[in-house]
Amino acid sequence: MEAVTSRRTVLVAAAGAAALAGCSNSGDSEGSSAPTPSAPGTPGTPGRASSPAGAGQVLAKTSDIPVGGGKIFAEQKVVVTQPQAGTFKGFSAICTHQGCTVSSVSGGTINCPCHGSKYHIADASVAQGPATRPLPARQITVEADAVRLP
Repeated sequence: MEAVTSRRTVLVAAAGAAALAGCSNSGDSEGSSAPTPSAPGTPGTPGRASSPAGAGQVLAKTSDIPVGGGKIFAEQKVVVTQPQAGTFKGFSAICTHQGCTVSSVSGGTINCPCHGSKYHIADASVAQGPATRPLPARQITVEADAVRLP
């Protein structure tokens, strides 16, 4: 018996796929859910977490992240900051105002080029609007001299 795919079958399948895609929550817009918590720090070293050797994607060497500043990894949509020597933080690089990708880290803030929102490098709280919510935390790990995404 030969299987026949009808137009209706194709339309129903396409509608189901679209409905599933619409259910995802990327955290990129003003109405998104709570931030994803970052990895717990290693005792005595705030903001540092360890992972199994070689686990995760290497973003940068720790020396590439300036103390009192940070670096944006646009492809991975993550910002890594080092507010104090040896303390590394990971945050989403997507502005909570209207979903633009932040463009710079300077003067102690993570800066969005679209409408001027700024976020503190230590905790990604809003330093200047129009954003009203902090950047969500992103889990990173620090192992030896490498900053990694898990």
